[in-house]
Amino acid sequence: MLTIILCSVIKITLIKEVQIKMKKPIAYLASPLGFSEIGKLFHNRMLIPLVIETGFEIRDPWTLTSNEFIDSALTLPYGQEKKEMWNRINSIMGHNNTIAIEESDIIIAILDGTDIDSGTAAEIGYGSAFKKPIFGYRNDFRLGGENEGSIINLQVEYFIYLNGGEIVTNLELLKIALTRYKDHLSKNYQN
Repeated sequence: MLTIILCSVIKITLIKEVQIKMKKPIAYLASPLGFSEIGKLFHNRMLIPLVIETGFEIRDPWTLTSNEFIDSALTLPYGQEKKEMWNRINSIMGHNNTIAIEESDIIIAILDGTDIDSGTAAEIGYGSAFKKPIFGYRNDFRLGGENEGSIINLQVEYFIYLNGGEIVTNLELLKIALTRYKDHLSKNYQN
């Protein structure tokens, strides 16, 4: 009887460990896409569904802070009160994004533009310091690096490759890269 109970406890413990290990990996979406209507359209209708389809849970910095809070600052007239409100909101948004990056398993960064968005570059650097793999998406054919040896800013590119990340040039390649990484995670959990 003791053996059966002990085996049951071990079995339940193992099942719980497997369930904990098999949680969906979390992807943080670093981008300037939330600043424009066309960017939001791409972000919400193409990028987010692709990331979810590949099996990731999302940490979206564009949804981490309440829109009502932001709208309250937008409606204020120009002046000191508006500046102080934005200072408070900026601190909250920065804190929320920091926590989300730390909770995430990977970073997906939008790298389009002649120069990478400064906030996106900061999120890449912060994630890299935490050894997060970074998957960069650059569909922009314009040159963005300091020389022919880099696709984008050399330091940002270095941070992307440092922890096993990569840069892709279209959504299908991003889907392949994310699926490959997720499969790699699954194999590691099984071992």
